[in-house]
Amino acid sequence: MSNVSNVIIIGSGPAGLTAAIYAARANLSPLVIEGFQSGGMPGGQLMITGVVENFPGFPDGIDGQQLMANMKQQAQNAGAAFEMDDVASADLTSPPFTITTEGGSTFQTQSLIIATGATARRLPLESEQRLWGRGISACAVCDGALPIFRNQPLAVIGGGDSAVEEADHLTKFASKVYLIHRRDRLRASSIMSKRAEANPKIELLWNRTVEEFLGDTMLSGLKLKDTTDGSVSELQVAGAFEAIGHIPNTGFLDGQLDTDSEGYLVVPPGRSTTSIEGVFAAGDVRDPVYRQAVAAAGSGCMAALEAERWLALQE
Repeated sequence: MSNVSNVIIIGSGPAGLTAAIYAARANLSPLVIEGFQSGGMPGGQLMITGVVENFPGFPDGIDGQQLMANMKQQAQNAGAAFEMDDVASADLTSPPFTITTEGGSTFQTQSLIIATGATARRLPLESEQRLWGRGISACAVCDGALPIFRNQPLAVIGGGDSAVEEADHLTKFASKVYLIHRRDRLRASSIMSKRAEANPKIELLWNRTVEEFLGDTMLSGLKLKDTTDGSVSELQVAGAFEAIGHIPNTGFLDGQLDTDSEGYLVVPPGRSTTSIEGVFAAGDVRDPVYRQAVAAAGSGCMAALEAERWLALQE
């Protein structure tokens, strides 16, 4: 077993890496367990994003993978150490907390920052995997303004508030937005449903499921199945946005921390503290609303500062 760390950060997306930068600059010598396969690749969802146009400081945009590489290098330059592995379990009974990885390594830490993110639910189709990032996305705010989607017909798959919000956002850029839902009414709130129905650029396609994403190297359309009569049709679109929910990456915690009904870690407003002292949460694992890189980075800063102050109080 290694020596006890001041702080371990689980996750290496914008939240985890920002926390690492702040913790390292505070001379806390943070260890970042950056992940490997579980919940997505190291670096988070930006690793599968093309050009990021809404992260401050890059007026011409920046490639998602390059942004994460820059953030990791900055954390390393500040003194953060990295372990590429997935966390299998965590014992949060009392400090020092014990973290065990899938590779069999065990670490102890006086404080813990959980920044493991949330994984977008995706349709289990081979064509979806093949065309992911080639016209298929799970974030309209991130990708909707890209040139390939402007003035083109687009589709949003889902029926909740998030799906309506995505469709509404895309109407700023698309020639038309199809909102595809498998039932005959939206799951969204009444006010959101009325917004979708009233928007002239949104067409609701009821009782439809996506059977296949069409296209060779880029998405060109969707094959849809009618859930009432089984008929199949094709819909030409230049982009498809899946809005069927997210899954917070908290399985390794085994219910030790308080969560909401969807599994997101609960923190007080404006704070990063969890239900266990010395354990902090940052990024999408605690944010079911915004899910943006800049918001995640901000919460990573908060978590590191709160961990630093908590450690000082313990001493």
